[in-house]
Amino acid sequence: MTPVPVTVTSYNMHKGMSALNRKVQVGSMAEALHSLKSDILLLQEVQGEHRIRHNRLPDFPHRPHYDILGEHLSFNSSYGKNAVYPERHHGNAILSHMPIDTRHNLNITVNKLEQRGVLHCEFQPENWELPLVCLCAHLNLRELDRIKQYQAIYEYVDQYVDPDSPLIIAGDFNDWRYKSSHSLGKALDLQEAFVDAAGKRPKTFPARLPVLSLDRIYTRNLEVLDARIHKEKQWQKLSDHLPLSVKVLPRIKQP
Repeated sequence: MTPVPVTVTSYNMHKGMSALNRKVQVGSMAEALHSLKSDILLLQEVQGEHRIRHNRLPDFPHRPHYDILGEHLSFNSSYGKNAVYPERHHGNAILSHMPIDTRHNLNITVNKLEQRGVLHCEFQPENWELPLVCLCAHLNLRELDRIKQYQAIYEYVDQYVDPDSPLIIAGDFNDWRYKSSHSLGKALDLQEAFVDAAGKRPKTFPARLPVLSLDRIYTRNLEVLDARIHKEKQWQKLSDHLPLSVKVLPRIKQP
């Protein structure tokens, strides 16, 4: 049986708000994500609750944003709560039309100002011999912090992910100088999807006039059939980041 390709999209939702936090965008984001026809969504800055915004903004939903997206797309969802405050919390979420096997939400927080995590879920795409492992990540702004977080991710993958499993690590890496993420890729034998497919990293931030490459999709044991940045006008008006998508198949091992 021939394995069926899977399309995976990574997107920083900016807590469901426009770039300057002036407009609630959750509904528009749901429609835009639906238009991509992706099989798996790896989302960062997903609002689980924000009672202050709900009380102040009439159109800010009281339900978790991953529930709203899941209902709109008819997707299953998994949420990793990372940043927790008295009246609000947000984190990473993974959604898919396929059943989701949630394995762990890894805490990679290294200071009190930025509470970060990596959500680990697995899927069994049609006719794939091994499950697809997906890690949705959001890393710190400071490079010294990210170096510690890459070490935590390396140790986790080395211990808990089968080296033969098809693997995607994607999200907002905040690595605008391209220094620290390279070390993680080399240590885990990862391929950077856009560098391999298009020869360069896509600029994803700020969405209206992107000049920085903050978002990444890394793969292992996968063949990347297509890699694209979604920079159409609708995406420029939503979050402060642009989404990235890859279409992948399990890589056939050479005898």
